[in-house]
Amino acid sequence: MKLNAVILLSVSLLVASCNLLPTKKSGSSTTGWNYNDPKNGGFEYNANYSQETGPGLVYVQGGTFPMGRVEQDVIFDYNNSPRRVTVASFYMDETEVRNIDWREYLYWLQRVYPNNPEVYKAALPDTLVWRNEMAYNEPYLENYLRHAAYSEYPVVGVSWEQANNYCKWRTNRVNERILVNDRILAEDTKQSGQNTFTSDSYLNGLYNGTDGKRPLKNLGKDGATRRTSMSDGIVLPRYRLPTEAEWEYAAVALIGNTDEEVITDRRIYPWNGSHIRSTDKQTRGLFKANSVRGRGDYMGVAGTLNDGFEITAPVKSFEPNDLGLYCMAGNVNEWVQDVYRPTSFQEFNEFQPLRGSVYTNFKKDSAGNFVRNQYGEMLKDTVANFTNFKDGDYQSNIEESLWKNKDDSIKSGISTNAMYPSLKGNYVPRISDHTRVYKGGSWKDRPYWLGPGTRRYMDERKSTNDIGFRCAMTKLGDSEPK
Repeated sequence: MKLNAVILLSVSLLVASCNLLPTKKSGSSTTGWNYNDPKNGGFEYNANYSQETGPGLVYVQGGTFPMGRVEQDVIFDYNNSPRRVTVASFYMDETEVRNIDWREYLYWLQRVYPNNPEVYKAALPDTLVWRNEMAYNEPYLENYLRHAAYSEYPVVGVSWEQANNYCKWRTNRVNERILVNDRILAEDTKQSGQNTFTSDSYLNGLYNGTDGKRPLKNLGKDGATRRTSMSDGIVLPRYRLPTEAEWEYAAVALIGNTDEEVITDRRIYPWNGSHIRSTDKQTRGLFKANSVRGRGDYMGVAGTLNDGFEITAPVKSFEPNDLGLYCMAGNVNEWVQDVYRPTSFQEFNEFQPLRGSVYTNFKKDSAGNFVRNQYGEMLKDTVANFTNFKDGDYQSNIEESLWKNKDDSIKSGISTNAMYPSLKGNYVPRISDHTRVYKGGSWKDRPYWLGPGTRRYMDERKSTNDIGFRCAMTKLGDSEPK
């Protein structure tokens, strides 16, 4: 036994040492010159990079799946016809973003921008979403966001725009902590105003922070210190809202319904079967998600409450799906990236589908220097906006005269306001470039909306008491996590 242990230890040390070799001097296969060699100019190459899993995230291996409705389209919107697509590997939050997460965000904004209260106010959830003229919901209005009793509940009352801003903030805080933990950057609890850490400003040399005790060395300049760069692979990609395809793929979690390369069964919900009650022996009859049970029934009968939550529930109250993701059905609906169009399923790409692509570059002044705002964020210029690219829903056009030649009209890009019907006869469009998709069903929805294939939409600037969100992150490089 001792001999086997010694052999196993020797093999482990050999493997470990082999993993370190590519970060040492190694010859280029194209020029023969050594990487990571100060004598050769110090060109650095990290051959062992594998992306770390960011805080709160679960790895989702990509693949192909039939996206769209599984059951009858009872709303007759005809906006989610099935179509096979492929989603690349990515990461998804294990749970919906909680009230405690949002309070941490608000605390940071208040601490770092004490002289800019408008930043804090812009991030506040709209607690008035709980108010109802014919209901006594004032306790939720007063307590849901801030009381300790609701810390583990999903944040609501946040618009798509607010959720998007939270993703940016979370990216910066996670990357700052990584650099501080690695002692590349010194912790700065007094940063404020324009000299506030953001990932973009740091990578582009605009953040004036203090080096830590172990800053990176520039191998080509006599050991001088340098900032980390993208080629080092130390900072993580951006936290962001998932695309509709990513969200639906993660929700159905078909990894348990495959036989080699064949998907054997589609799912109506994030679990097998056509029922929303558990069929397992130990939990038989219990609801698998938080939703409306029937007319006027939000939680069950006293003494045997089932599902037991009158509104939202703590984010880990129900069993996760096969990917380990909680509440992908019920609890709260969730914002996704996509701009809503009823014909998206006819128009989008089969790989990584998304409507709403906007391409940007960092803004520069007349002297060629990057421009930041008063909060330290690098400003961007829009290079191209493809929100309405190939948007061919000509039948929804208000002004038929604009569609004399259907094909020419699509190519020329009719304005969104002209293409889609207005609301209540006025000039406020029901569908616009500000209309975003949300998915998943909620505590006040019927089971139909718990299906991952269903989709609804709302203006990105509005919020409700049944819409929250979770973040995602792109997986770079190989398709397996570290």
